[in-house]
Amino acid sequence: MSGKILTEKGISFIEWQKRIKKGKVSSQEIVQYYLKQIKKKNQQTNAFLTINQKALREAQKADREISKSKSADLFLKKPLLGLPIAIKDNFCTQGLPTTAASKILENYLPPYDATVIQRLKKAGAIILGKTNMDAWAHGSSTETSDFGPTHNPYDLERAPGGSSGGSAAAVAAAMAPAAIGSETAGSIRQPAAWCGVVGFKPTYGRVSRYGLIAMASSLDCPGPITQNVKDAILLYNILSGPDPKDATTIKEKPVLINYKKPLPKNLKIGLSQKYLKLANKEVAQKILEAAKVLEKKGAKIREVSLLDPKISIAVYTILQRAEVSSNLARYDGLRYGRNRSYFGLEAKRRIMLGTFVLSAGYFDQYYLKAQKARTKIIKDFKQAFKKVDLIIGPTSPTVALKIGEWEKNPMFGETQDVLVEPNSLAGLPGISINCGYNKEGLPVGLQIFGPQKSEELILRLADQLEQWQK
Repeated sequence: MSGKILTEKGISFIEWQKRIKKGKVSSQEIVQYYLKQIKKKNQQTNAFLTINQKALREAQKADREISKSKSADLFLKKPLLGLPIAIKDNFCTQGLPTTAASKILENYLPPYDATVIQRLKKAGAIILGKTNMDAWAHGSSTETSDFGPTHNPYDLERAPGGSSGGSAAAVAAAMAPAAIGSETAGSIRQPAAWCGVVGFKPTYGRVSRYGLIAMASSLDCPGPITQNVKDAILLYNILSGPDPKDATTIKEKPVLINYKKPLPKNLKIGLSQKYLKLANKEVAQKILEAAKVLEKKGAKIREVSLLDPKISIAVYTILQRAEVSSNLARYDGLRYGRNRSYFGLEAKRRIMLGTFVLSAGYFDQYYLKAQKARTKIIKDFKQAFKKVDLIIGPTSPTVALKIGEWEKNPMFGETQDVLVEPNSLAGLPGISINCGYNKEGLPVGLQIFGPQKSEELILRLADQLEQWQK
């Protein structure tokens, strides 16, 4: 490995939660610890764009609340009380800059909090700061940020993945105990894989998009990036649920997940050769090793026939660009932000292609055809899940690539996300967990995904597999 390493085994959310409940540590001490970590490492990683200058004051307030409270239910009502968390910079945070890593919004201070932020604050969490990302979430390496690339803590000469690369790098470098990201097609799971952490994407509509700067509205999905699966479960239980401000949220109360509940016996796990063949040999080998672990523990591993994942590249490119051109039209420099000349190259490419596929004479030829192909992908997964409960495979075809690789390929993001794009197009939930390291010591990600609303089974299996692999 050629670059400097800044990874560090951090303290998990749940461990901090236990310590703060027992009075072994104060919220101020926790926040101070992470502020020192950021000061020490952020110049090299560029994971954070903004630090919340009120974080320590908010920690003091949390400590006062804990010391004054005589209620045993305090931590049931506020499970994250006094705990800091990092936020991807495309979630609106009242009074705290929200830029989507674009110069257009460099000085934008939202007048409201996104629903995700409201729920975190209600649970007692303290925003540590806002993390770097590909500008407007356009990318899979966090190199298209107008504020400079983020560097992977496993090797500073490599990219952390994207677009939630700042969030993943912050967790991997112990600059934050956990973070929030957003995924359109891989933007949580792929950086989690490249940075050796956990990234969870719920079913589309399980977590509110209100206050999330839209990229592709029919795909965007907020989710947690954590050190382990139990932390992801903790955050998912807080974030999920219907929201009257987001008409696309699922109108039913989600099941609160208990990781202590035993897994069903004779669990049927699918494995697709088409997915394995798109991954390099070292990555594919690690997935097969994990499959053997599952089999040894009683799961039934079955070959599943799925559509070629490469089909999703064309489908996703057309649909995502079309929605980008529509969503970015609001940034005209009149209502807020700077004018459109501040758009970066990647945003301009996507706006032009999206406008083209939606234009008269080309709508039927491209956009409508892509929507029909998307329906075919959805039906293909439904057929597969009649035979298996969940499917596993590589999260990304490769481990973290060197910074600069994205410039060589205008379709870099789509090719790096090819293994997660199909299930994202279908609105399925999925998780990426670390399943080992290659010869260079770089982490390999394994994804587990299932039918819509199968979060509980995915998270429980991921938690078990994480324990079994230790």
